[in-house]
Amino acid sequence: MFDFVRNNTKIMMGILFLLIIPSFVLFGLEGYSRFNDKGTVVAKVNGNKISQSEWDAAHKREVDRIRASMPNIDAKLFDTPEAKYATLERLVRDQVISAAAQKLQLTASDTRLARELQQSPAIAALRNADGKLDMERYKQLAASQGMTPEMFEMQVRSDLSNRQVIQGVQASAYATAAQTQTAMNAFMQRREVQILNFPASDYLGKITVSEADIQAFYEKNKAKYQSLETADIEYVVLDIESLRSSITLNEQDLKSYYEQNLQRLSSKEERRASHILITAAKDAPEAEKKVARTKAEELLKLVKAKPASFADVARKNSQDPGSAVKGGDLDFFGRGAMVKVFEDAAFSMKKSDISDLVESEFGFHIIQLTDIKAAKVQSFESLRPSLEADLKKQQAQRKYAELAETFSNTVYEQSDSLKPVADKIKLSIQKANQVARQPAQAGQTKGVLNHPALLQALFGETSLQKQRNTEAIEVAPSTLVSARVVKHHPAATLPLADVKELVKRALAQEKAAEMAKTQGQQRLSSINGSAGADKLPSAIVISREKTQKQLPQVVDAVLRADPNKLPAVNGIDLGDQGFAVVRVIQVLPPEAENKELMMQAQQQFTQLWGTAETQAYIAQLKAIMKAEILVPKPGAAKAKSEGQGA
Repeated sequence: MFDFVRNNTKIMMGILFLLIIPSFVLFGLEGYSRFNDKGTVVAKVNGNKISQSEWDAAHKREVDRIRASMPNIDAKLFDTPEAKYATLERLVRDQVISAAAQKLQLTASDTRLARELQQSPAIAALRNADGKLDMERYKQLAASQGMTPEMFEMQVRSDLSNRQVIQGVQASAYATAAQTQTAMNAFMQRREVQILNFPASDYLGKITVSEADIQAFYEKNKAKYQSLETADIEYVVLDIESLRSSITLNEQDLKSYYEQNLQRLSSKEERRASHILITAAKDAPEAEKKVARTKAEELLKLVKAKPASFADVARKNSQDPGSAVKGGDLDFFGRGAMVKVFEDAAFSMKKSDISDLVESEFGFHIIQLTDIKAAKVQSFESLRPSLEADLKKQQAQRKYAELAETFSNTVYEQSDSLKPVADKIKLSIQKANQVARQPAQAGQTKGVLNHPALLQALFGETSLQKQRNTEAIEVAPSTLVSARVVKHHPAATLPLADVKELVKRALAQEKAAEMAKTQGQQRLSSINGSAGADKLPSAIVISREKTQKQLPQVVDAVLRADPNKLPAVNGIDLGDQGFAVVRVIQVLPPEAENKELMMQAQQQFTQLWGTAETQAYIAQLKAIMKAEILVPKPGAAKAKSEGQGA
């Protein structure tokens, strides 16, 4: 076929010409450019367009990130115009910062990139026991974000560059003591008040509800009495643990592995020593070092003459506080545990020997070798369990790396069933009923099915309506899952008979709150300024720090009262909790200054100040980069029409 193409180039060019030209005539260039169109333009930054598809992809990433950190959060919170618009604002902000970084020629060096990757907890978790990075898992981490390792590193480098744009503004923010004091005086202000509460719970015993009332309340609030949306599913799991259990090891492979790793698996020689240390800093003057050396030499003569007195001499004279109390004993140690000069001396001595003076960066040591623990070669049989575990783990990791791509491709390419992937990789198809959309809901299956990304895919449109396999989702390190919905149970209104007690309690609570509010408003109308104040409880002092066990709504209302119009009487509707009548008498200064609290406040105030300055700087950058959001902000159109109607 390829030989025919090479040998008949002119003929092939003619055929292609005849195929392509008519398509231009029929559809025009616009049709070809439309093929690459990513959708409606929703924003612009520095002349670059942000499309609807980019916005949608960014919102999906944001949702995935939040749900990964807070699995129990309700997914419906993200499916609102306000939440999506907030994502667009962040996307524009990020592109403004990126454009500024390019304009300012801010870059991250290879060294800075390497340090950032080393400090990343996500990458640290991919290191083996020997400290080396597991490259297969590293590739999987990048792939889970739709990137190659090179693309992932490029993204990190870009983030580091962008970070430099606002770091200077954030780092330079500072709140003075006077600014902090002014803010704290307002925040820590105390107020003397009289509070009369009308808790709804006090009126529950006076409430009676009829069957008709219950029916009417149920009809009005049906949306509150919904069954849980669930699905019956089947799923397959590819993980290292199951692969490890299926591996049968060859005896010869075990022995070869033992021979190759004998030195690593055998115990190393260890030595036990005691020492007497006379300290002398490395950069100490010569006169000071001479005094230390003279004292050490005197002690050396003493222990050389009477070796049995070494421990007693160490207790009285050693300047190493950690070992002196133990007679200088340092316990057993291997090579690499001590500074080199000390180690060389200890490993060159015989048992019971006392060294000459050994000078290190800490000072002068006198060492007595008290014991030697020879290196021990472990037998094959004694190491068999650990050898089998290590070898099975290695083989399982290799096998997982080989099968992961097959697993991902098969569940995608043959998405109408899990049987092909189960047959190809020898996996069992598992089933689960009543799997809920939200992990924290009752009836939710635990384990691998508790992963937010998997649940989001399961309850997505493609999975629910077309009953397709989900993509392969990594729910844990080296654990891939794909699932499909067998039967969907949508949320539905529960019959009144099933929720009658709940409805009755809710109705009684609502009526009790209404009664409490009526009583509270009647009392409020009887109090006018100082008149009737004697019928209120004794005054108490409230602040944000000391709320006197009052509800947040009450504390907030007390502190919001206009200090220029005191005393002031207000009624506070507490919803289902009842009603409160509050009389604010006077403003009191903050309590005696707490230095520790002021220091914390100054730090927090500085952070807030830095945030405010950063936002102002970004607003300026948006103007410079001509950033523009082309879609209306949710609620803006409605507010505008209401304003015009008024």
